[in-house]
Amino acid sequence: MIPYSFLDLSMVSDGDNIPNTLKNSVTTAQLAEKVGFYRYWFAEHHNMESITSSATSVLIGHVASQTHTMRIGSGGVMLPNHSPLVIAEHYGTLASLYNDRIDLGLGRAPGTDQLTAHALNPNFFQNVRDFPENVQLLQRYLSKDNQHSKVRAFPGEGTNVPIWILGSSTDSAYLASSLGLPYAFASHFAPAQIKPAFDIYTNNCRTNGFQAKKMAAVNVIMGETNEKAERIATTLYSMFLGLVRNTRGYLPAPVDAMDWTPIEEAKVKQITSCSFIGNKEKVKTEISAFIKEFDLDEIIITSPIYHLEDKLYTIEKFAEVMKEL
Repeated sequence: MIPYSFLDLSMVSDGDNIPNTLKNSVTTAQLAEKVGFYRYWFAEHHNMESITSSATSVLIGHVASQTHTMRIGSGGVMLPNHSPLVIAEHYGTLASLYNDRIDLGLGRAPGTDQLTAHALNPNFFQNVRDFPENVQLLQRYLSKDNQHSKVRAFPGEGTNVPIWILGSSTDSAYLASSLGLPYAFASHFAPAQIKPAFDIYTNNCRTNGFQAKKMAAVNVIMGETNEKAERIATTLYSMFLGLVRNTRGYLPAPVDAMDWTPIEEAKVKQITSCSFIGNKEKVKTEISAFIKEFDLDEIIITSPIYHLEDKLYTIEKFAEVMKEL
């Protein structure tokens, strides 16, 4: 069995509200910890009314305070939105508070639209170009080796918060392998390049003398029957259909049948092709094959599910699946 983890966007279901959604994230994290999940990550997004994880470090701190052993972190911080020094201070503070249970996943996308990215940081596009250098600068701020620098991170220096590079294309595979950092691929929404990205990462790590560490993010939705799981999964399909149509909103309730054109259906099914939907037996068979195909060191799941009780069911049953592999 490899470690299994959870990625939470803390999404507001249609008819719900932000305070209750954040409360539900705590409930979800506590169950995940109880059933053996290794990490619980939050993703940074902005200007999306359905996603409440924009202040990622604040939410990480809150959930870390309500759990005990599970690692809590970012999946990820969109570094071009921020100063590396500020991120070092934020995550150094978290690591100091929560006994080194904190992870720092880094991405180079804005997690939003271009106008909002500019509002977050007018230098965003330059920071995208400087992403490799800023990752290394952040590493230095978090290390003891920075103690003689004129610019230092307090708290942060010497905490060596573990850094992951996140990616949805091959670009970050090159960076992760050149720096010898673990690599997480966002196949839950960008599955097309998972194989070439992992091949590049693994081969370059070997060439550069680093140990590869690969994690894939996938969608998992489980039910007592395959039919129930498929109905619950219409929320996932509707969510991505909204992206295709550029009509984003709150997380939609499940429906008996999807209302989409054949072209829209094909697009959504391509985006969500790394999804595992069904009862325990079906998911176990499919996830086992997926882990073996890509020789994963860890898997992280996300479950855009409308009803909290259905989400908790998926978390509990997925833990059972992983323990049986």
